Amino acid sequence: MVEKINEEDRKDLLDELDGWSDVDGRDAIFKSFKFENFRDAFGFMTRVAMVADDMNHHPEWSNVYNQVDVTLTTHDADGVSLKDVELAMFMDETG
Repeated sequence: MVEKINEEDRKDLLDELDGWSDVDGRDAIFKSFKFENFRDAFGFMTRVAMVADDMNHHPEWSNVYNQVDVTLTTHDADGVSLKDVELAMFMDETG
């Protein structure tokens, strides 16, 4: 089973991520990605979907035209885990 990150480690790891923030009222992190157009946004989602599926770790996300809003949390851990950090880092590299 995946374990939730403790508060101290979470703060340190969140500081290393680019533009991710805590979600009010949830043990989750959030980031909004903006792209030049819908095609680029959808391409980003496709690349992330392949990696997320291989990880068996699926984001909560939505897409409107050139914007993709992402919330990451690990439901099995009831909060943010290293899986979320790993997927967030991949998204930052890909986005």
